Amino acid sequence: MAAPTKRPRLTRAAALLSSGLLGGCFLYGGANVLYAFREVPLDVRLTFHTALMSANSVVVQALMALTAATCLLLAVRAAGVERLLAAAATVATVAVFLLTRLGNVPINQDIKVWAATGPPTDYAELLARWEAFHLARVSCALLAFVLIVATTGLSTKEIQP
Repeated sequence: MAAPTKRPRLTRAAALLSSGLLGGCFLYGGANVLYAFREVPLDVRLTFHTALMSANSVVVQALMALTAATCLLLAVRAAGVERLLAAAATVATVAVFLLTRLGNVPINQDIKVWAATGPPTDYAELLARWEAFHLARVSCALLAFVLIVATTGLSTKEIQP
């Protein structure tokens, strides 16, 4: 009988937790915050958007980094299909970071100025772009979570008497 293989249970749990928190964070923003943004007067949206993004910046960046690190570590420690799923989750998480950094953050900086000086004439187009970037990162974050959840189904092979 072959010796049992040590599998990355703790790493998988960390990747599952961090990717679930990241996906939930962005899903909440996409489902609730965007709706609220659309329902309030523009000056309220700009002020709240600026405050929210300022508060979110450290927490969400840390969560993105933790998710990328734990998914990558799982990809390194796992084997077979589980490794491929974890690697794909890592790529999805890096996509979340790139969408945020290259898409949402520059527009957030503009919105910060608008909150103080007033929006430009094409503000609706720019807000729509911000929302499109946000929905793309929601999708990528949820994909990363689903991929890590799929690794838990594969991990049942680890638990043998």
